[in-house]
Amino acid sequence: MNDLPVRKNIRLKDYDYSQNGVYFITICIENRECGLSIIRRGDPCGRPEMTLTQLGEICKKTFNTIENTYIIKIDKYVIMPDHIHFIIFQTGDREGRHYGNGSIVGGYKSLVANEWLKICKSNNIFMGKLWQSNYHDHIIRDEEDYKTKWQYIDENPAKWADDEHY
Repeated sequence: MNDLPVRKNIRLKDYDYSQNGVYFITICIENRECGLSIIRRGDPCGRPEMTLTQLGEICKKTFNTIENTYIIKIDKYVIMPDHIHFIIFQTGDREGRHYGNGSIVGGYKSLVANEWLKICKSNNIFMGKLWQSNYHDHIIRDEEDYKTKWQYIDENPAKWADDEHY
């Protein structure tokens, strides 16, 4: 067991991730399997054309559900073939409760997986593990950081052909 790599903690020490704030989140499909969308060259200029799969459509629909459940705002997102990026505004719910990003991301993954499992079962398909167990979050600290993450989400489909998982 001592040969296993030790996962580096990338969290800010003493930062409360459930407090009001803006966060950039990335979640990935297990083994980076491509199953959420298809990205093709859309026109002669090379602009991408993205088509969501059935699973990708569930992911999109579930953003509305978590916004209402956790009283948050998903400001911008992109559903790539094997991962999702989104910007979340965390402001606390009506009773002043705050949820950590782990609760929100876990809730999102669970809702998507449950919907997908229903479809898999109805089609006699073994689902297996859908999501990687971890996720990445980044605290957006200022307007410049926000614009950078917004642009990254906007430009991500155009860079797909250069992705190592393409």
